[in-house]
Amino acid sequence: MKYVTTFVHPVKKNKVDVYLRTARKFAKLWKEHGALSVTECVAEDVKPGKETSFPQSVKLKRTETVAISWVTFKSRAHRDRVMAKVMEDPRAQKLMNPKDMPSDGHRMFWGGFDVRANL
Repeated sequence: MKYVTTFVHPVKKNKVDVYLRTARKFAKLWKEHGALSVTECVAEDVKPGKETSFPQSVKLKRTETVAISWVTFKSRAHRDRVMAKVMEDPRAQKLMNPKDMPSDGHRMFWGGFDVRANL
């Protein structure tokens, strides 16, 4: 059964192109180390809610938009092995330099999900 790790983060609107360039580099690393696929999305129709929403989840600022991404794996064990390799890769370390990132890593969140059905 497949496993997905999903990331949600605020991205500066004027840095979306930079974000996507960085995401492509990260996608290459994920796949090099064994990930099955990587998908990147930028908000197009995302409104603040009364209780919770994507904008609220990342404390979105007026100058930002929300991006989500997910990486697919064969299983959680596979994800853990790939994630360890990516995090140890010097290229990933360079891409995660806070001063160069087009998003705020402190307000980003992520989690792993077991794929139960493809409907």
